[in-house]
Amino acid sequence: MAKSPKPKNQPHILVGIIMGSDSDLEIMKSAADLLNDFEIPTEITVVSAHRTPLRMVEYAQQAKERGLKVIIAGAGGAAHLPGMIASITTLPVIGVPIKSSNSIEGWDSILSILQMPNGVPVATVALNGAKNAGILAAEIIGAFNENVSEKLVAFKKNMQEDVLKKVEKLKHDGLDNFFDL
Repeated sequence: MAKSPKPKNQPHILVGIIMGSDSDLEIMKSAADLLNDFEIPTEITVVSAHRTPLRMVEYAQQAKERGLKVIIAGAGGAAHLPGMIASITTLPVIGVPIKSSNSIEGWDSILSILQMPNGVPVATVALNGAKNAGILAAEIIGAFNENVSEKLVAFKKNMQEDVLKKVEKLKHDGLDNFFDL
């Protein structure tokens, strides 16, 4: 992967989002969307552990040098991508198990990412949980970036307020009318 010059005024990419196949894009897009909401510069691409292994190695080897701080890797089936990336780089890797067409209800992906050997950790989120991977990446970046940290505080406050509104709606409208809009 040749290092290309960064266009002027383009922010420095902090999070790499990779997936084993373009069929994973619909799931992985939610991580990119969330990070975009937090104004965290990201890149998103396909890096297959099985079909483009040399590209995978090159991506992992160059990630830190290119300035990435976190890699989110989604994969279905045997789901080797997150663990292989983690075995090559010292950056934090967040694995997103994806329920794919050849999946065993997603368990193959979950266990392939979750059950990493000692020395090769991969933070693992829920099946198809790319949004949570984006939140975790933002929390990692936010530990060192006050602007991102403040956005996370607001994000969590909004979640709390949404729940409290639903509590009041349930109390006011009752169970039978709760879902009426």
